[in-house]
Amino acid sequence: MATMKPLVTDLVSTLDHVPSNFIRPIGDRPDLQLQFTTTDSIPTIDLQGLDASNRSEIIQKIAHACRNYGFFQIVNHGVPEEVINNMMSVSKEFFNLPESERMKNYSDDPLKTTRLSTSFNVKTEKVSNWRDYLRLHCHPLEDYVHEWPANPPSFREDVAEYSRQLRRLALRLLDAISESLGLEKDYINNTLGKHGQHMAINYYPPCPEPDLTYGLPAHADPNVITILLQNDVAGLQVLKDGKWVTINPVPNTFIVNIGDQIQVISNDRYKSVLHRALVNSEKERMSIPTFYCPSPDAIIRPAPQLIDNYHTVQYKEFEYNEYYNKFWNRGLSKETCVDMFKV
Repeated sequence: MATMKPLVTDLVSTLDHVPSNFIRPIGDRPDLQLQFTTTDSIPTIDLQGLDASNRSEIIQKIAHACRNYGFFQIVNHGVPEEVINNMMSVSKEFFNLPESERMKNYSDDPLKTTRLSTSFNVKTEKVSNWRDYLRLHCHPLEDYVHEWPANPPSFREDVAEYSRQLRRLALRLLDAISESLGLEKDYINNTLGKHGQHMAINYYPPCPEPDLTYGLPAHADPNVITILLQNDVAGLQVLKDGKWVTINPVPNTFIVNIGDQIQVISNDRYKSVLHRALVNSEKERMSIPTFYCPSPDAIIRPAPQLIDNYHTVQYKEFEYNEYYNKFWNRGLSKETCVDMFKV
């Protein structure tokens, strides 16, 4: 009996149509005719001088972006171009390995800290998504590096260096976001417990019928902030004023979005925004989000300084672990998970 290949990557070469388990219901398909693309769709923030003379000006820009978009791009972010290029090329190498080699890392258990999988959560979802991904926990590095793929040979070294650089960048951004809310610089930092950091290396193969499916449907991120690296193929869309806006890739920039935990800590001043990934019939797309998160036992609640007569408490306090498990088990859906924790 022929077995269905677990990964889209290995299935795609045999297909000229999208299998039925990937087809979205009619009201929930990407309308590729309507795609509204603009390069200045989200603010671009130059971080040059964030730790010096330009700090207050940059922090105002970050406040504006977080309030009005939930997303921004950053340039002059301090991560060496070589580190970025190595990360992108070793990721591509991994997805080009023979199926038998890649499948050594396969698991459908969302709690496994290093795993290759497909779609989102194959155990709970009804419709599959056109993506494969390698998910890695990255902090503290020494706890996880030994679980990561040993092939390609430079994988652990390249990804570890990238993870270190991204953690440094995430901490600088969290200080700035804290200050932009009028809080102490280290306020958010101190609420995250021991801190957590995960990464997904997303691989979206070319799709024969891209108007029937998504790489990932609309969702908001459950973590604190996400820092995204993408290759030169567009696919990310962000919901802005009820319209889906395509974010064109710009070399050597990162896209940053705030996650649900910032929405809670900011007591709704900043919103975690819906976004999704489209696929196309011509080119493979790769995207590498780094998810910076609280440690599982961290207690998250609105910052007391952001509660007053005009801003009543919007969320009950919770342990991050509880939040994260709900997010994985309910699947990606239009309502964001954060609504389940409203007061």
